[in-house]
Amino acid sequence: MYKQKRCVSVYSPITALRPDSLIRQTGGKKNVLLLSKTKTKPCPWRAEGYSLLYLDFEEVKTKPAELFLSESQMRKESDEKRYRAEMTALLTQRPQEVRVKPKHQNSDRNGARMSQTSIELQPQQSDHSEPRPEPESRLQPPPQLQLTEQPQHSHQLQQQNPLQPGEPQLLNTERQEKSAWVTPQRLFGLLLVLFIGIAILGLVYYLHHILHTGSGNIAANVTPCVSTACQWAAARLSMSTDPFAQPCDYFVSICGSEGLKSKGRQRSHGIPGHSQNPIERLAETDKQNKNEHRRLGEDTTLSRKTLLLQYLRGILETNQSSSSSAVQKTKDFYHSCLDTRSLEAAGAEPFLRLIQKLGGWAVSGQWNRTDFNYTLGLLMREYETFPFFNLYVGKDPNEAASNRTKRYIQIDQPDLLIPIEWNSNTQKSRAKTETLRPFLASCQSYLAFLGSPPSMRMLHVGTFISLSSELAVAASPLQYRLSKGQLYQRMTIRDLQSQAPAIDWLGCLEAAFHPLSLTEDDHVLLHNLPYIIQMSRIINKWLHKSEMSNSGTLHTFMVLNLLHTLMPAIDSRFSETARNFSLALGNIEEEVPRWKRCILETERGFDSVFAHLLSETTSRRETEEIVENVFFAFISKIMDLRWKDQNSFQRFIDKVYSSPPRLLSSKEISNEDDLDLLFSEVTVSSSGFFTNYLQLLSLWQKRRSKLLATQTEDADILSVAPSLVSNGLLFPMGMFVPPLFHPTYPKAMNYGAVGFLVAKDIFHLFLPEIYSHSPTMRAVGECVWTHYLKATEKAGQVRATILPTARQEEVWLQYSALQVALQAYHQSLSQNPADTSVSGLHHTQLFFRSFSQVSCDTDPDGESMPLDASFLIPVMCSQSGLCPTSPQCSLKTQQDKSQAC
Repeated sequence: MYKQKRCVSVYSPITALRPDSLIRQTGGKKNVLLLSKTKTKPCPWRAEGYSLLYLDFEEVKTKPAELFLSESQMRKESDEKRYRAEMTALLTQRPQEVRVKPKHQNSDRNGARMSQTSIELQPQQSDHSEPRPEPESRLQPPPQLQLTEQPQHSHQLQQQNPLQPGEPQLLNTERQEKSAWVTPQRLFGLLLVLFIGIAILGLVYYLHHILHTGSGNIAANVTPCVSTACQWAAARLSMSTDPFAQPCDYFVSICGSEGLKSKGRQRSHGIPGHSQNPIERLAETDKQNKNEHRRLGEDTTLSRKTLLLQYLRGILETNQSSSSSAVQKTKDFYHSCLDTRSLEAAGAEPFLRLIQKLGGWAVSGQWNRTDFNYTLGLLMREYETFPFFNLYVGKDPNEAASNRTKRYIQIDQPDLLIPIEWNSNTQKSRAKTETLRPFLASCQSYLAFLGSPPSMRMLHVGTFISLSSELAVAASPLQYRLSKGQLYQRMTIRDLQSQAPAIDWLGCLEAAFHPLSLTEDDHVLLHNLPYIIQMSRIINKWLHKSEMSNSGTLHTFMVLNLLHTLMPAIDSRFSETARNFSLALGNIEEEVPRWKRCILETERGFDSVFAHLLSETTSRRETEEIVENVFFAFISKIMDLRWKDQNSFQRFIDKVYSSPPRLLSSKEISNEDDLDLLFSEVTVSSSGFFTNYLQLLSLWQKRRSKLLATQTEDADILSVAPSLVSNGLLFPMGMFVPPLFHPTYPKAMNYGAVGFLVAKDIFHLFLPEIYSHSPTMRAVGECVWTHYLKATEKAGQVRATILPTARQEEVWLQYSALQVALQAYHQSLSQNPADTSVSGLHHTQLFFRSFSQVSCDTDPDGESMPLDASFLIPVMCSQSGLCPTSPQCSLKTQQDKSQAC
């Protein structure tokens, strides 16, 4: 039997279950297997505590509401059936004699008043053997009940003589009198029964409302959360705008900001595309990170990445010492990075000592003429510097169809220091002419800081620019290489050596991936073979230039690339020069705070320690519950969509079921003992950041070698969005940090914030398949947009335009994600109805307030929304009974159900 991973609620629609797993054949008849939960045994994960019901499949499809009955309803119907059977059997028995005993009488000759009477009916043994006539259709009380009557009129007593055996009209006369006399007692009894019935119905409705809204309608009855985290969250919530109290005109501008500068976010024209090349993706990620860092000073617009970095900052800056030596080394590294005073005092001296260790250089007049390939291999192994080409590890997309997970060494063109541009006419790159003068000035400044004599600076800077320009000509942009089929070209190291002989490929690759052993028969993937071939020719030319034999141009080129690698660990003169050059190129960037740079640098070498710290401070049980509830609510939402054909739906749902959600398991996270052993050879000083940084580069090299050796997924610890991996949907722990999530927060707050983000990220991962096969999203997107135009038409600032496809997708996606998050919250309440609140807010209102806050303050994907995401709250509240109080911007769609989106 198919094992449901969630308890099946008796109120769930049949579409929420997987139809093909519930249909059973019984005697040639198609039936549906339902699970009816009992009260005695909870069932969090298995079908224990359930009774199995086989129901007709056609009946389920046509009358599903009549089949899903609660236990109290089924018990009530059973009692009524038993009562009818007893009454029918009783009335069909032999007739019984009833004798009337007058208690007392008070005659009134006028017959104008009647007092209460009491009739005592005592059954007597009848002498009649013939059966009685059929009873009336109206059910009569059982004869065992005794009633006494006190007649007041003498004529009544004369009519009511004691019944004698054998009188056939006696029982009929009694029935007529009992039907004629409606005493106050019976009227009171009927009213009492009616009142009890209404009370029971009211209680059932109230409990049903509690189950689906999480609270009663009285906000004062909620249980307050008094934890420190909740107090901080309440203070933060009080500073945000209440969307329930805003008129419709408020939603014309994003987050109510007229200028769209200091509050909330700005609209954009869509979600930027992602590069297919991993190196390009890395550069794009770095660029996005810089944009996120740019907004750090605005407390109301912190991105999810910034929130994670702030959370890690709080952990690293605590004064509490750790029992783990690895954790303590991580903190020491971070604090040494913050110690800018020591960096400024050391100046360029640490880097000059490193140059001497490499054999000196011709700029200072002291160079030992070290071997080119030896120096290149040393830079790649010890200092993560790749002057002439880039190296990284990745899969071959051509093997995706075979489900192979093997990783290869991949070789790409380098990130040249000199700015270059692509000439589409000549199909070649070249150095930007307008940037040569500022680039020359910055290089001369570097040499001056390193103590080079003025007479030597121009010579070495000139040869450096000349070599860089030659290499730039061989480089080409990604789109051009993709069109020419130059990406992921596979060849052996032996073949690569024959085509680019200037580089000792086997020796350099073994140095970069030490201690792994490589052979010439190992395959590598190249992303620009023409560049690699031309680079080899350029190196050979400069190696054999007799007039440049003493200048050491290639060696100087490698040292200046090393300088850029180590620039974060040298005094600020070098970084300021690099920043001024960037400004000269037209790049306007605000300075990234030092603490943020230091956390990013620390993660490069101590990523496993970061994973351990996040797992130690994140409540795993609560996070897994949120992810699982949202995932199953997402499946329920997908089931409700209209699909173009059954085959596409089945393929999609199979893909979803084959991608179960999960967090990093405890086996994937090192414990303190393993971490201490891993970093046992690392020595960290709290004041010498340059030395610490050199060890960081060595750790990064080990991390790359491990990735190639183990062939396992390399989880991004600083990621704040889920990803599809080989064994499911992986959610990073960095998503579940304050203020988005805290284990002591009310569940309504957690589901409104991080629950919505989880749902939105899942929709984004599966959006292409959904959009190509389901027409629902277009209709929903247009429906929400129509409501928005009608609600804001008085403001006169929104033009009635047709939404582009991308905007329709985003509107539907965020609207559906909000619905899924709310359904997941209700599912959580069905498992455990208890919940708290902050600021005395109703649970549903707190859910929507949290959503509004996160969509306005910390959700960068909302930039592609054509309207304020908080407007989705009035749209959802237009559904009857969903919100405890109607927003001021009321859409009033309750009267017209056809307008509900």
